[in-house]
Amino acid sequence: MIEIGRLCVKLAGRDAGCKCVIVDILDGTYALIDGETRRRKCNILHLEPLKDVIKIKKGASHETIKAEFKKLGLEARETKPKEKTERPKKIRKKKEVTEETKEKRKDKKTKKESKKEKRKEEKKPKVKKDKKTEEKEK
Repeated sequence: MIEIGRLCVKLAGRDAGCKCVIVDILDGTYALIDGETRRRKCNILHLEPLKDVIKIKKGASHETIKAEFKKLGLEARETKPKEKTERPKKIRKKKEVTEETKEKRKDKKTKKESKKEKRKEEKKPKVKKDKKTEEKEK
């Protein structure tokens, strides 16, 4: 029942209720469709085949399908190809480094270093020294 050139009605999706033609069978479950719908891959379960068959070749262009639809009195969907535009390039902003900002950075570094030293001192366990250990150290 599903063959190239078979007229169908799309049951599911955005194009539901629109007539289409099977242009190519991709594998067991998918077919390439075109017509009143967008030209795209579609699940065969989402198509309701009609009794009409159009004589087209496998992978026919949109123009030939449009001509065949005119003969049947149907209108094919017209889509415009997307215009290719150049992607805008990112321009990095350069920060002005002044002497004041340099000094601030230095101050931050020294503050961080002093905080690290304090933490290290706090982490060191305080050991009580016995008389024997004191004698050994001497």
